[in-house]
Amino acid sequence: MTPPPPPPTPAERVLCGLVSGLAQRIEGHVRERAGRLGLTAPQATALREMSGPMTMRELAERMSCEPSNATFVVDRLEKEGLVERRPHPTDRRARHLVLTAEGAERRERLLVLLATDSPLAGLDDAQQSALRTLLRQALEDRPTAGG
Repeated sequence: MTPPPPPPTPAERVLCGLVSGLAQRIEGHVRERAGRLGLTAPQATALREMSGPMTMRELAERMSCEPSNATFVVDRLEKEGLVERRPHPTDRRARHLVLTAEGAERRERLLVLLATDSPLAGLDDAQQSALRTLLRQALEDRPTAGG
């Protein structure tokens, strides 16, 4: 039987609290900015991530959600005329999600709003780069004890 992992150190607890607080601020920022454009936060996340044609599975991965959740969001975006489902160019079984002209315009407006007064705006380019590097390292898959 594998022994339980050691409890987090005070420094780890503080760091986890800071990361959680930042995530909440970013989520609030996205929700508020999305609302200005008549979007929900998940719809804004989908538009933000749609940098080009992609499958539902690819979008779900970028949104960090299940494909069924992404489908629900895309259904609403499609109803609003912001996204179209088109045949995939190389896979008959798949569909490509593509922004309409209105969807591309709304995405551009969204990106401007998200960049304005972002919770990360207080960090200069070097600091943002360092934070990005550290977060990627923290999110890397790590082997578990005993496996």
